[in-house]
Amino acid sequence: MNLFAIFARIRYIRATLKMEALHEKKLKHLEEIANRLRQDVIEMVSRAGSGHIAGPLGLADIVAAFYFHVLNHNPKKPQWENRDRLVLSNGHVCPVFYAALARAGYFHVDELKTLRQINSRLQGHPHRGVLPGLETTSGPLGSGISQAIGMALAAKLDGKKHRIYCVTSDGEHQEGNTWEGIMFAGKNKLSNLTVVVDRNNIQIDGFTENIMPLEPFRQKYEAFNWHVLEIDGHNIEHFVDAVAEAKAIHEKPTVIIAHTIPGKGVDFMENDYLWHSKPFKSGEAETALKELRTLRGKIRSEHQ
Repeated sequence: MNLFAIFARIRYIRATLKMEALHEKKLKHLEEIANRLRQDVIEMVSRAGSGHIAGPLGLADIVAAFYFHVLNHNPKKPQWENRDRLVLSNGHVCPVFYAALARAGYFHVDELKTLRQINSRLQGHPHRGVLPGLETTSGPLGSGISQAIGMALAAKLDGKKHRIYCVTSDGEHQEGNTWEGIMFAGKNKLSNLTVVVDRNNIQIDGFTENIMPLEPFRQKYEAFNWHVLEIDGHNIEHFVDAVAEAKAIHEKPTVIIAHTIPGKGVDFMENDYLWHSKPFKSGEAETALKELRTLRGKIRSEHQ
């Protein structure tokens, strides 16, 4: 093991110790939160009559880990100067983020019922100016990484200790401006930046590798001087470990490529790109909720 690897390992251990221990009871709690968030998404989109489903369901485990374990944040003080910043680049997955914000205490859970309604703060794509807990307004894909990079550079220049996280889709990596930002971050060694790529392999009109192939994905990031980690995006423990490792890397930014299943938790939705955004037919939402509630019971029994 070379000297760089030794120091990186020491920093990883220190970062892990600073983060609350993910014991079995806490892991069970996070898995149950993720399941609750999935139910919230189904209920919200069903009530609205439109919205994105597959992506939010696939990201629920990561979002639960972020808001209930990883982030240094304060729902009672959304503009707290020392908070970690979480930038949502793929804004269409906002239903699961809205659900997490509500469940974390940024606003009342009852407001989730207003998704996509006229004058609602819960728009189809998030609007920073009206809802607490949102760091950016997003809609057009490909902007979030550059926004997060700007925050990371500013924090570094100002000597701030908070971290910047950015959740992105794999599909937006088909855009050139995304890679311009990735090159800039690597060049400037923004080690306070961690990007999470939702590698679910789908976009609105098909599978990414059929529309515009992204592979070799990992090697592209590595070529631009990023530390690259690949995980099962539904394994909360692995995600928490990856975040801790990212904190231990001081020489470059980190990307966590999270392999997820679109529509996770609902059998008839999983890996079907048509559920990227699709209204429910009669009875489908009820079937999905029944499956998720049954799964919640299994989560509880497995940890007993």
